[in-house]
Amino acid sequence: MSTPEPLARLLREWQAEHRLPSVSAAVVRRGELAWSDAVGFADVEAKRDATPQTQYRIGSITKTFTATAVMQLAASGELDLDDRLGQHVDVPAHGTPTIRRLLAHLSGLQREVGEMWVTGSSPTEAELVESLARVEQVLPPQRAFHYSNLAYALLGRVVAAKTGERYEDRVDEHVLRPLGLARTTWRPVEPKAQGYLVDEYASTVKREPEHDLGGTAAAGQLWSTVEDLARWAAFLAEGDDAVLGSGVVAQMWFPQVMYYPDDWVRGWGLGLELLNTGGRIYGGHGGAMAGHLAGVYVERRSGIGAAVLTNAGTRGATAELAVGLIDRAIDLWPAPVEPWRPEAEPPADVRALLGRWWSEGNEFVFTWRAGRLRAGVVGLPPGRGETVFERDGGGWRAAEGREQGERLERDGDRLLWGGYAFTRDQRTFDDL
Repeated sequence: MSTPEPLARLLREWQAEHRLPSVSAAVVRRGELAWSDAVGFADVEAKRDATPQTQYRIGSITKTFTATAVMQLAASGELDLDDRLGQHVDVPAHGTPTIRRLLAHLSGLQREVGEMWVTGSSPTEAELVESLARVEQVLPPQRAFHYSNLAYALLGRVVAAKTGERYEDRVDEHVLRPLGLARTTWRPVEPKAQGYLVDEYASTVKREPEHDLGGTAAAGQLWSTVEDLARWAAFLAEGDDAVLGSGVVAQMWFPQVMYYPDDWVRGWGLGLELLNTGGRIYGGHGGAMAGHLAGVYVERRSGIGAAVLTNAGTRGATAELAVGLIDRAIDLWPAPVEPWRPEAEPPADVRALLGRWWSEGNEFVFTWRAGRLRAGVVGLPPGRGETVFERDGGGWRAAEGREQGERLERDGDRLLWGGYAFTRDQRTFDDL
């Protein structure tokens, strides 16, 4: 496997600057593992080196697997994302948040399941549900983003209730195995990394315990490797028909809420964290457990993603390193320039639609490329105003982009689209 120097150097700079016992990373490009490497000790006391095959805890990255299991149920019609929790799990209280709001951290439920991080004792599945009688609704639903491990623990209960299977077994059989993620497991499997706390003022480390999440496993129990997570990043970018088709995965990317409403740098979709950095959108998730930090993100346009795992509980900044690796990889492997090739003559009814049209004083251009009808707004940057249509009966329907879902029909010398008329010349509303 190639080891491009810019990626390897960034990894080593990061490990040294952030004083990490070890850091492992991988980059995926269009579904193929492009690079992986590791630096430092997976076990400091044993002086055992980390490798890309070393397992680390991935913490809340587990939530993306939970969200995928939920989206599978939605895609098969076994639940609706706007169903309420209480429709699928018999809970003593707080049954009103919808599945969608739980996925997007908009339920308003408190962050944690009781004081499990204070007491060190994780609840069983039964204790998780029973605890709802005592937890708080800290915000009204959909008031603002509020991260909730409790919400995802409950989504795990939804998966179990709807399938009649253990949550972990369901994810194993319907997500991990179809994608070949053999090194992604609920309990650690050697070779694994020992987690550490790095002393802030001395070059020393202390071992951290391996905390089992019990009945809250859906919020953060998994272990994995960077090479498995690189494959997961590819799935999050493009989908896989063995698990979830690309159209359903695209729904997970649609922003449900902005983390900072006055600064749109971070948002949340259906189980995915969305980062807006330097004009690019990266989707994925971070993770944190005692002695471990993790991150996996992918930039969909390029199909390039990165996974980063460390065995330090602080200072890892895994999202920043993953984004940095993606950016360098995009520079290393720019998208190929596809040569233009003539295509077959479009159908006669399509040919009659092509060219310039006007609506609301704006100019649109309809084209036929790669066997699809498209419309673009003149003057907008590429990709900002384009629509792709699909045939729908005697007309068309916007399948992607502007006015998605709206019908396009021919009406004499006009087009009707989304409740507006389109004509070959610019007209006032009175002249339509």
